[in-house]
Amino acid sequence: MGKRIGVEQSLTNVSDALRAKGYDVVELQQEQDANGCDCCVITGQDQNVMGIQNAAIQGSVLNAHGMSAEEVCQAVESRLQS
Repeated sequence: MGKRIGVEQSLTNVSDALRAKGYDVVELQQEQDANGCDCCVITGQDQNVMGIQNAAIQGSVLNAHGMSAEEVCQAVESRLQS
């Protein structure tokens, strides 16, 4: 598959679920970590705390607030297919 997904540090259950599906998961600790990611998953608690919303990333940013890990995986997959 080879898609890189950036995931905010606190979303370990999402990271584990995406890894289980074969994605290359990158932990988002600072803004440049989003570079090269096909999609980024954030909690939405502090949407702009790391500047991810403004980062020049090729992929989309997914707000995982209130979603289960499986729902996030489905949302990531649908975004990557479009």
